Amino acid sequence: MWYGTYKKILEGLPSGVFVFDDKLRVKYTNTAFRRSFSEKAKRKGSLSDALACTETGACGTNSACEYCAFLRVMKRAIASRKEERDTLRASVQRNGRTDTLSVEIRVLPLDEKGNLFLGLTGGTYQTETERDMLSARQMQRRLLPAGKSIGGVPYSYMYIPCLEVGGDLPDVYELNGQTYGVLADVSGKGVSAGMLSAFVKAGFDRKEPSLSCALDRLNVKFNELNQDERSYITVAAVRIDKTEKKLRYSIAGHNAPILLKNSLGINEIELPAPPISNWMPDFPYEERELPFANGDLLVLLTDGVTECMNQKGEQFGIERVESVLLQSLNAEDFIGKLKNALTVFSGGSFTDDITAIAFDL
Repeated sequence: MWYGTYKKILEGLPSGVFVFDDKLRVKYTNTAFRRSFSEKAKRKGSLSDALACTETGACGTNSACEYCAFLRVMKRAIASRKEERDTLRASVQRNGRTDTLSVEIRVLPLDEKGNLFLGLTGGTYQTETERDMLSARQMQRRLLPAGKSIGGVPYSYMYIPCLEVGGDLPDVYELNGQTYGVLADVSGKGVSAGMLSAFVKAGFDRKEPSLSCALDRLNVKFNELNQDERSYITVAAVRIDKTEKKLRYSIAGHNAPILLKNSLGINEIELPAPPISNWMPDFPYEERELPFANGDLLVLLTDGVTECMNQKGEQFGIERVESVLLQSLNAEDFIGKLKNALTVFSGGSFTDDITAIAFDL
């Protein structure tokens, strides 16, 4: 049915059109849809083929897939068998100001049985800027931690950017047999924030055993960027030594505390220090040590979690985070429960990036 006259009409539309079945297999995409993403985008196949997605693994199985607006609305339409909508949001710099672009994705069933669905996207998504935004989002996803355990320490995390490109950066890596966790939160949102988070990924010295030295060097590199005073980065960094059962930590202006759950309850670990900025360019960052026991649970948060607001203007707060932590069995359980609690509290609408990492010690 998609040949002849109908195909000519669809190919000439300025808006993107795609057709898929109830198995999420894309049967057709028009020229405008493919042009929106990449020359490598395919006319049919999996959703990742149609979007020219660069995420690894089968479409829908990667941890980043749960943030895909296309996948969300397609699954909802298949489940409801009726029209569904979702919005792809992105923040871009234009003429010295930040604009938020919203692109609506609309999906309608094509037959009564719900075997085929028609998808439509707004024509604005076909501009060069939006294609660049999609590439930036995909590149940022590659900066996220890949596994669920490193250095023998299981961990779990959530990363929910409020726009397509976020300003939070969770990182987990191993050095000299020890597990390191770093959580950064940069000022601003959108593209500028995404560029700063990429700077943190490149500028934080993973080969430096000392967390405080790594923060000192990051501060020096940041000051070389000559940013204005509105630009800054908060960082919480930890080193887990399983052999000696010791936790070392260093903080740069990260106002959400590190939490450690143990048999005695919750321990909030705070260390006053300015963020990475040009406010105090020569500030010497400090590193402290804390013992831990088997079964303890370590959590790093950005302020997007504690400052998440509901419709009444109330903040989620650290007390609710601690309540979730007390009810959690392990890192994965905590992250899952925290994500659910935040979604229910906010109604699923976030105005800031939401990021947390949890470690099973």
